[in-house]
Amino acid sequence: MSKTRFRVAAAVAVLVVLIAVGWLFFSPDKPVDQAGMSMVLAPAIPVEGQFARAEGLREFSFPLDHGQHPEFQTEWWYYTGNLQTVEGRRFGYELTFFRRALTPPPALSNGSVWRANQVYLAHFALSDIETQAFRYQELLSRGAAGLAGAQSEPAFEVWLEDWSVRQIGNNRYALSANTEDYELKLDLTDLKVPVLQGNRGYSQKGPEAGNASYYISQSRLETSGELRIGENVWDVSGLSWMDHEFSTSALSAGQVGWNWFAIQLDNGSELMLFTLQREDGELDPFNGGTIIEPDGATRMLSSADFQVEIRETWRSPHSGAEYPSEWVITILNEEIRLSIKPLMPDQELNTFITYWEGAVEVQGEWNGVPVNGFGYVELTGYAESMQGKF
Repeated sequence: MSKTRFRVAAAVAVLVVLIAVGWLFFSPDKPVDQAGMSMVLAPAIPVEGQFARAEGLREFSFPLDHGQHPEFQTEWWYYTGNLQTVEGRRFGYELTFFRRALTPPPALSNGSVWRANQVYLAHFALSDIETQAFRYQELLSRGAAGLAGAQSEPAFEVWLEDWSVRQIGNNRYALSANTEDYELKLDLTDLKVPVLQGNRGYSQKGPEAGNASYYISQSRLETSGELRIGENVWDVSGLSWMDHEFSTSALSAGQVGWNWFAIQLDNGSELMLFTLQREDGELDPFNGGTIIEPDGATRMLSSADFQVEIRETWRSPHSGAEYPSEWVITILNEEIRLSIKPLMPDQELNTFITYWEGAVEVQGEWNGVPVNGFGYVELTGYAESMQGKF
């Protein structure tokens, strides 16, 4: 589903409360270093009837729709992947960019390059499977003065400071992110057409009008590049996954979080599933997913089409939250049954919100034929409820 997808809204809503006034009314004659920027409390900005809402089908056009949609309040670009060295050492990575509008369009304009009504947040995480070490970092900036942004022309690019993904050719992208301790430079090639999740890109999350998103994926990005940890550098290759969602929405009453699965199999197929966690523990009717065939053909899955069984759990030593840590997914009425296990248990991020997102391995059967693969899973609502955070 939206890969903190909803979470970005949750995380960045906190930013709206913390920094809306400071960013929105920043004085152009007093430039401030990002590290020293003061945080100012501000009331939430009402959005009802002001931002565009996902309320039905729309036409998509690429590469235009890979860029930003400022008429919607919340948007994210989400990259995850499983990599390995020639020797077989495995890594997982997550690089995500979130945009949150503080006010509806039109954009602010007073002649200052510092004034902005867009907040950007990014997460960069690395899972080192051999050493079981999990590293992550968070960046925050305004969408002004070139510090952060997203565009589709002259070519797609999303960035926050020197973390970025940009189009470098036909269906090719360059991903780059670095911290003092670790760095990633990747070349991504999209092997399939963009996947329109849900009903032709319209992904409903609840019964209320507009409680939905427009949801696009690139489900099989052939990946190669370079990874650095400390002074050690490796050539790596593998597969990545990209999710892009935009909306003006919130969780429905009783929904406290979600579980998201993005699976890439060695038969050329992919599977995306999400389940919405309810306070009462009941099955949510708006759970959903998509089967993506090797040729790019898709089949939409409703809540009644699949089951997700939790086999094991893991308790975080950091937050104390207990997360699922092994699953069996069964696609009903089809010969698809997959066992999913984390490649390492501790892949919890403690950022503006606390959530688990990590690399997993997959074994099972697809149409009666044995399959193997890897993927990414995101879990929210276990350490804290997402209700009321955006």
